Amino acid sequence: MLLVAMGACDPVVPEVADTIYTRAQVWTGVPGAPPAEALAVKGDRLLAVGTAAEVEAFRGPRTRVVDLGGRFVMPGFIDNHVHFLGGGFQLAGVDLRTAASPEAFRRRLADFARTVPPGRWITGGDWDHEAWGGELPRREWIDAVTPDNPVFVSRLDGHMALANTPALERAGITRDTPDPAGGTIVRDPATGEPTGILKDAAMDLVFAVIPPPSEEELDEALERAMAHAVALGVTQVHDMGTYGGWTDLATYRRAHARGALKLRLYAFVPLADAARLAAYVDAHGRGDDWLRWGGLKGFVDGSLGSTTAWFYAPYDDAPETTGLLVTDSTALRARILQADAAGLHVAVHAIGDRANDWLLDVYAGAARTNGPRDRRFRIEHAQHLTRDALPRFARQGVIPSMQPYHAIDDGRWAEKRIGPERIRTTYAFRSLLDAGAPLTFGSDWTVAPLNPLEGVYAAVTRRTLDGAHPEGWVPEEKVTVEEALQAYTAANAYAGFQEDRLGRLAPGYLADFIVLSENLFTLEPEAIRAVRVLRTVVGGEEQFVAE
Repeated sequence: MLLVAMGACDPVVPEVADTIYTRAQVWTGVPGAPPAEALAVKGDRLLAVGTAAEVEAFRGPRTRVVDLGGRFVMPGFIDNHVHFLGGGFQLAGVDLRTAASPEAFRRRLADFARTVPPGRWITGGDWDHEAWGGELPRREWIDAVTPDNPVFVSRLDGHMALANTPALERAGITRDTPDPAGGTIVRDPATGEPTGILKDAAMDLVFAVIPPPSEEELDEALERAMAHAVALGVTQVHDMGTYGGWTDLATYRRAHARGALKLRLYAFVPLADAARLAAYVDAHGRGDDWLRWGGLKGFVDGSLGSTTAWFYAPYDDAPETTGLLVTDSTALRARILQADAAGLHVAVHAIGDRANDWLLDVYAGAARTNGPRDRRFRIEHAQHLTRDALPRFARQGVIPSMQPYHAIDDGRWAEKRIGPERIRTTYAFRSLLDAGAPLTFGSDWTVAPLNPLEGVYAAVTRRTLDGAHPEGWVPEEKVTVEEALQAYTAANAYAGFQEDRLGRLAPGYLADFIVLSENLFTLEPEAIRAVRVLRTVVGGEEQFVAE
């Protein structure tokens, strides 16, 4: 069946396409629509979608025709949650993600330190102490190999980091420094001295003394991040910020002004800046389809890996704590109500079950106070839920903005943290969909890899990275391939107020699509993560073509 947008001047003769992509297996993402074979593109929009013969009618003498040789075509991936500039810097920084022992951790930092000038900060890292059994790293591990550089390398979840002694000295952190509200300075139990590990708000003590990057460095980081993203089939990201949101937005606006954006961006700034953002929107609007703003990001709690996610019951392996609030609850509630009253888009991080229930209650109160509107509240991560929370997402119209790779990563050790019962509603993709929630997917890059195919694989198989769960960790929460793709495309378009023009392949929609090496619907699910992106088209322009 041909889907076509006809020309306004002549209802009989179709418009002529700039480019036709033909001989493909096209998944349009349009509910109930049959698979298609070809796409016609004119300008930045899709002109027609249908069989090869039907779309051939839009070919003119100057139309470029691309024969895809039977490859699989789908809407471009939209990532619901990234820290984009941080990813750009990480691509040029030290990589500790796969360090599987304290020795490897130390060696990689030593090797990297030899490549940077004395005095320059070493950041990034994305280490995971669970990879070597759960012992937190200490500054003594790295002081000897980084004597000339302050080091502040984060755990992969971004909720704690390791500082070496030079970094602690620059931040003025000693045994007498009190824990800040919403954070923890981890101390040696025998001496009381800081070990170098700082959790959540305590990290700000070091961030405050790290020199900010220059505009040139930010622009270079953006270029690296964009090139990486489009090579993975990502055509839009919802950016939760790296440098306080405003620096990130300024970087994106510079790139947009010089026509350098390779993908679309929806930029969020801190929830505490609601008044500033409202004034910014009044002065500058909300952007365009390449770069938009108007969203705010806040935090309720920390993370599971850092034992700072907020639960009702204590952690099984840290019974002295139930996690913590990283933002004062009274202030956070007031900020949410203020932002919602101003018509801004509110997205708040909540991981523990108590954090999610608290936030659902606040969202319900804001809707009652401020009256009906299309607000699309989001809960970022929504990882650990009570049974009662599951139907509330649909009932309240709250979007669970989730990142499936976390399930196969955290699933290696989550049960030792919260036990066998609480994991039953952890990363509850199936339950949320069955309850009618508008489930969306993304990566949380740099916390997890940006590659959406890794996320699809994770959601469909739930096979943990250690291979310990070949049939899936909490397998009843698996979703189908089509459900995972919808969560990465049309659902994310909805989560960004763009469902009328993105997330599906239909006439009049923006021409954002990708070509893959294999048909995701005919593969064994375990093979999805090996699929390659061959071509990425954003707004009708080819931003990536595999060699």
